[in-house]
Amino acid sequence: MSQLQRIAIAPSQFQQGQILLTKEQQHYLGRVLRLREDDRFIAMDGKGKWWLAQLAGEQAEVLEPLLVETELPVSITLMVALPKGNGFDEVVRCCTELGVACIAPVLSDRTLLHPSPQKLERWRRIAAEAAEQSERSFVPTILEPVAFNTGVTANQTSHRYICEARGEYPHLSKVLSSISKEIVIATGPEGGWTTEEIENAIAFGFQPVSLGRRILRAVTAPVVALSLITAACEV
Repeated sequence: MSQLQRIAIAPSQFQQGQILLTKEQQHYLGRVLRLREDDRFIAMDGKGKWWLAQLAGEQAEVLEPLLVETELPVSITLMVALPKGNGFDEVVRCCTELGVACIAPVLSDRTLLHPSPQKLERWRRIAAEAAEQSERSFVPTILEPVAFNTGVTANQTSHRYICEARGEYPHLSKVLSSISKEIVIATGPEGGWTTEEIENAIAFGFQPVSLGRRILRAVTAPVVALSLITAACEV
């Protein structure tokens, strides 16, 4: 299966054993991937369903559903204070590869980036491409950016962590002994969280944790946090 090309489709494209291909997908399969009539490929709907499909003109015939077990046993929501520039693109790409379920960008007191609606569409496209590349069953949800204080009130799972470089907090790896089915973890902006933001997060049930003794960049911390969680839950 790994030798077959993969494309992401919308769930609505699957109809009565057929996949209705868009003009862009037809071009991609035929001109970019060089697939011919009757060639096989894998279609994934980003909702957990994969199919072995066969190219048939302007559509594809579904041959059989595929069972792909590439998802983590835990649902991770990553709350990220938006870094400056295009740094969030790489955060979305890397964390999708690592298995994140949801990415919630937030605007903190020290956030420098105030994204346009076009940025959100770009991030969602990057997530879809990264999920396809890493053979994930699901495409992560990318939420619209909200103020940090709004974000901390929206997540009510029992296991919530906020990463902070300053202070004597336990290392994230030390608090993951009893992993639940859902985890929320927040990483800060350039310059870190303000004292008020840490206090507000604690008030809403977040546990402050450390990612180590070094100061990590705003685009590095989410990747480190996700890596520690995946290492703990996939052993």
